[in-house]
Amino acid sequence: MSPDEFVDLFGRLRASAILRTSEASAAGPAMNAAVRAGFRIVEFTLTTPGALERIAEFSARDGLIVGAGTVLSVDDARAAVDAGARFLVSPVTDEVVIEEATRLGVASMPGVHTPTEMLRAHTAGAQLQKLVPAPGLGPAFVKACLGPLPFLNIVPTNGCDATNAGAWLAAGAHALGFVAPLFDAGEVLRGETARIETRARALLHAVAGAAPSP
Repeated sequence: MSPDEFVDLFGRLRASAILRTSEASAAGPAMNAAVRAGFRIVEFTLTTPGALERIAEFSARDGLIVGAGTVLSVDDARAAVDAGARFLVSPVTDEVVIEEATRLGVASMPGVHTPTEMLRAHTAGAQLQKLVPAPGLGPAFVKACLGPLPFLNIVPTNGCDATNAGAWLAAGAHALGFVAPLFDAGEVLRGETARIETRARALLHAVAGAAPSP
């Protein structure tokens, strides 16, 4: 899958499941719950013990697109892609990492918080821009940024839940990344996968019910 194909697919599915946990053995069961609920784009942060192994495991499954989060260096990028990652996500904008993603033939989604950072990431070659942390204006901020910068593909990954998913998407967000509202840290550690699956279904229902992006 090319970076452009991934961007198109992400824009159609409009949701990704992002898992960060301190317990290696909890990662697989938690993400399996999200997959059972219907998530097809999933991300394991490299701060999760055994993340590369989980990326390799899940990327071998038909119908799943797997990415790596918290990619902070060229070495991180190479290791993640070698494991099977098809997109790379960072909490910050680093042109070196973006350039490496381009060289590796995968999509990149660096972290941004201001219009200047968004344009900087786009100019460096990032197909997507991860909005984090969530600004106080919320969806209105996305709409305001897209006014003068309509070519951006902004993906909020903080502050998104079932109650406001529709508002983010209506404001023009390309897609949404769900972290804590999907994977409650305690439930992940306790292996309460049924609760995670129920929450995942609710989040996907909210996304499916949202109006098409403008």
